[in-house]
Amino acid sequence: MITVALAKGALLGDSIQRFAAAGLDFHSLQQDDNRQLMATSLCGRARALLVRNSDVPVYVAYGQAQLGIVGYDVLREHKMPVAQLLDLGFGECRMAVAVKVNSKYHRAADLPAHCRIASKFTNCAEEYFDKLDLPIELIHLTGSVELGPLTGISEAIVDLVASGRTLKDNGLVPIEDLFTSTARLIGHPLALRLDNGEIQSIVDTIEEVTILAKKQAT
Repeated sequence: MITVALAKGALLGDSIQRFAAAGLDFHSLQQDDNRQLMATSLCGRARALLVRNSDVPVYVAYGQAQLGIVGYDVLREHKMPVAQLLDLGFGECRMAVAVKVNSKYHRAADLPAHCRIASKFTNCAEEYFDKLDLPIELIHLTGSVELGPLTGISEAIVDLVASGRTLKDNGLVPIEDLFTSTARLIGHPLALRLDNGEIQSIVDTIEEVTILAKKQAT
């Protein structure tokens, strides 16, 4: 039986739709009264694991799931040994540096050396500022990083930005983007090599649906 890892939250609905197009129906995971973290498709040939976004590549890397859908931001941050198969195009947001609206800093390069940067994505932040050759002090926060500049614990933050509403409501503004993140279909490398065609058939169908969805969006 094929196992797929699906992320709770914003990516779940579109992820379920993509697998449904390949004949794997996991809509039971979206039912209001559902408390199950594992669901078998109606056809009985696959099951889905409902996990946190950051755990999707972990389950795939360790072979407990052959396929998964996860944000590119997670792949960049954790660098797990998984195969990136498709850019699915949905769940678009950007990783950005943000400061207070009244800040004197208008570019990331304007930030002073050894300033404090708060982020959940410390690896992404460190990699970015290393490329700028700007030494910083990273503060790892797991909750609302917007509080960093507001409380003075940091001069800036590095975080995901979608609509920008949360930043605006908290008096912050993005000043530079690190990269754009979208949902990605990933696979377990060994499972893909040993595949008898069943996994590839799912991947091919999801690719066809993704290409169609992108054409309709343009």
